[in-house]
Amino acid sequence: MATIIHLSAIHTSSPSIRLFSSHSPQNTPNPSFNLPTKAPTFRSISLKPYIASKPRASVITSAVQSLSETELVTVPEEVEIAGKLPAETGVYAVFDQNGELQFVGLSRNIAASVLSHRKSLPELCYSVKVGVVDEPDRAVLTEAWKSWMEEHIKATGKVPPGNESGNATWVRKPPPRKKKSDLRLTPGPNVQLTVPLEELIDRLVKENKVVAFIKGSRSAPLCGFSQKVVGILENQGVDYESIDVLDEEYNRGLRETLKKYSNWPTFPQIFVNGELLGGCDILSSMQEKGELASFFKK
Repeated sequence: MATIIHLSAIHTSSPSIRLFSSHSPQNTPNPSFNLPTKAPTFRSISLKPYIASKPRASVITSAVQSLSETELVTVPEEVEIAGKLPAETGVYAVFDQNGELQFVGLSRNIAASVLSHRKSLPELCYSVKVGVVDEPDRAVLTEAWKSWMEEHIKATGKVPPGNESGNATWVRKPPPRKKKSDLRLTPGPNVQLTVPLEELIDRLVKENKVVAFIKGSRSAPLCGFSQKVVGILENQGVDYESIDVLDEEYNRGLRETLKKYSNWPTFPQIFVNGELLGGCDILSSMQEKGELASFFKK
């Protein structure tokens, strides 16, 4: 998913950057921010020439200190990108056919990112400037990116279109996650159960990793506590099953039977690996302490 970065100073040691003259797909962060009224000041970035293991005519051998001094190179064809652009961590600036800067990005694999842009935005990804960061630390990489952004903003007074807040041109959005339907304990009110309701509950919580007994559905909770529980589980990306304790058509008698089964008088109730975790208060407390992510991974 795209990374959003705001122009706030980060105090790190200056990185060393290697530059390529020429131009596949992994993470392509999409830094985005609003244009500041006053461009912030960042420490200068020390750059040095890239030394390839095998000499290539496409490799720049002269060190440069700024975005404007970095050589602008036409993006090669897809089959040539892997050989002419580094599959390393660094920053890159993308220009259109008119030489207008469209986007400044940072990536763990520059060649993959540029190839991805070339495939999806060929009219905007015509040439690039590239800098490889020797120390692929996130803070160092961010500072390198900021130095290029700062220079462009000072020179033009504006943010590259692809980095403007709300611009989705360069963002690869993940497909929306389809919400599950709520479970039902019975086929309907006119069906005679062949097993006790308590046994159905026991099977349900033991056959599913996480089960949330809530008031209402996950798409429309009918109480504040249930709504908060659904929100926490969704935000944590938990794969869970939900069941409406107020549905007397398909879950008749569930509320009172579940109270006896769990020995817990209120709702919602969250079960994990067949055991009662608790209700909204416990889930909220674990979230505040930062315990949920590791808990649900067990």
